[in-house]
Amino acid sequence: MKKGVLFDLDGTLWDSSREVTDSWLLALEKFPELKKGITREAISSVMGKTMTEIADLLFPMLPADKRLEILQHCMDVENKYIAAHGGRLMEGLEETLRKLKEQYHLFIVSNCQTGYIEAFLRYHMLGSYFDDYESFGGTGRPKGENIRLVMERNRLDAAVYVGDTQGDLDAASFAGLPFIHTRTGYGCVSELVPFIESLPELPKVLAGFFDTQLQSG
Repeated sequence: MKKGVLFDLDGTLWDSSREVTDSWLLALEKFPELKKGITREAISSVMGKTMTEIADLLFPMLPADKRLEILQHCMDVENKYIAAHGGRLMEGLEETLRKLKEQYHLFIVSNCQTGYIEAFLRYHMLGSYFDDYESFGGTGRPKGENIRLVMERNRLDAAVYVGDTQGDLDAASFAGLPFIHTRTGYGCVSELVPFIESLPELPKVLAGFFDTQLQSG
C-alpha cells in the first residue's frame, strides 16, 4: 500500500513571515502609501490564503487589476528574497522528515505562488525528502483540488493532510482526507481532530493511523 503524508507549508513546515514582510517592504519602496499596511502581523494573517484572496485583503483600496499587478510584483521580489534568506524551519523538521521518509511518501500542497516551494526546498536543501508538490500558482486551483491532484498523479492508496489552519482542514475534507492539525502555526480549527504540538510528535501520531483509516473506509 502506497501511503502519503501531504503537508501545508507556511505555519506547518516553516515560518517565513518575517522574510516575506521584509521582501514586501522592499518591493513596495515605490508605493509608500501601500507599505503602511505591510506588517508581520498583517502578513501572518493572510498566510495560507490564495494569491487573489491576499490581494483583496491587503490592497482593498486598489482596483482589482491593479491589486493583482502589485501582488505579482511583491511575489517576484519575495521569491528572490526567500531563495537568498530562507525562513525559520519548525523545530525538529529535518529529523522528522527523515523518520517519516522511511515509511511514507511525502508531499507539499500550498496556496503559494510558483517558485515559493522551490525556494524553500532549495535554500534549506530539503528536496530529497519530497516526492512531489503543488501550489495555487502552479494550477490556479484551490488547495482541496490540488490535494486530489497530487494524490491521483502519485497513485496514493491512503493519505493524510497536515496543516495549521481551518482552510487546511476544509481542503483536506474536500479531498476526502483525514487531517492532523499542527498547533505551531498561524491558525486554529473548529473541529475536534488529531493534533500535534510540535513536528517531532508526528511519527508517533501516524503510527497505526492508516490502519484505522482503512478499517473505517
